[in-house]
Amino acid sequence: MDTAADITAMRRAITLASRGLGSTSPNPVVGCVILDAAGTPVGEGFHQRAGGPHAEIHALRAAGGRARGGTAYVTLEPCNHTGRTGPCAQALVEAGVSRVVYAVGDPDPQATGGAQTLRAAGVETVGGLLAEEAEAGNAAWLTSVRLGRPYVLWKYAATLDGRIAAADATSRWITSPEARADVHRLRAEADAVIVGSGTARTDDPQLGVRGVEGARQPLRVVVDTTATAVRPGARVLDGTAPTLIAVARDAGADHLPARSVLRLPRSATGRGLDIQALLGALHARGVRSVLLEGGPVLAGAFVAAGTVDKVVGYLAPVLLGAGPAALADAGISTISRALRLDVTETVRIGPDLRITAVPAPARKGN
Repeated sequence: MDTAADITAMRRAITLASRGLGSTSPNPVVGCVILDAAGTPVGEGFHQRAGGPHAEIHALRAAGGRARGGTAYVTLEPCNHTGRTGPCAQALVEAGVSRVVYAVGDPDPQATGGAQTLRAAGVETVGGLLAEEAEAGNAAWLTSVRLGRPYVLWKYAATLDGRIAAADATSRWITSPEARADVHRLRAEADAVIVGSGTARTDDPQLGVRGVEGARQPLRVVVDTTATAVRPGARVLDGTAPTLIAVARDAGADHLPARSVLRLPRSATGRGLDIQALLGALHARGVRSVLLEGGPVLAGAFVAAGTVDKVVGYLAPVLLGAGPAALADAGISTISRALRLDVTETVRIGPDLRITAVPAPARKGN
């Protein structure tokens, strides 16, 4: 049976893991807490950057000899392979830890097996503690491993009546400075930011992260099927971060830097690009998480493709009554086929409301 001390230590490990968001990709975020034989916390750590020491190594270094006979709490099953760093399962064995509790089993076939190695060495090993909480904090990496595509978070900002712009196309600024600053936090946590041709034409966005100390700039992606929205001199082509312009295979793109052009097949419907092909190409480039900031048409294409994993909507206490809605055609023609969501969080951001939701499990009869 899990004790209160077990739960407290694992919850601390989950909190630690979140500090690595935005800096560990293509690796997972992981946290680790070590208690000595008497149950006193003696070491903790988190995976800080790809290629650097894993969470268990940071925690073991902090604990030193006090780890012997103690318990290690890890948000992800300790790895069992040698890559840029050594296997954490073996490091725990060598440190003399007598018990390991982990939250989520490692689905990566190259790294799994750590629990088996620990048990073979006589270390009591238990999995599944606070698994749901740990999964939520590591959703991007877990999705990328399990589905072979990046995790997609769709973010939009709208009025209370669901409009993202006025009838005359003006849209700056619907939401508050506080909400816009929060969006930069989302960008800092993502490997790539995606917008569509409509946003590129209307806003000429730069898509970089601002106001987040130490942030790594995400890959900037513009879905520009006909290669007509992004022109030389566009802000998205500056030197802030790498950029990809996704265009159809038959589009004329000689005016764009060749290194920035990503040619993809068109959608089977003939409208836009194949979303699965786009995500597959990004995954092959090491992208594990995507922030979708595109307009309603691109968002509709992602929803229609079944590739939206989380929705974050910023709702401003403003009414327009006319203008484009946040979501265009998503292939949903009747209420019985509506994409149902479970709200996981609502919070005030300045004067605005941020709502976070995830697709709900399929319900019987739907």
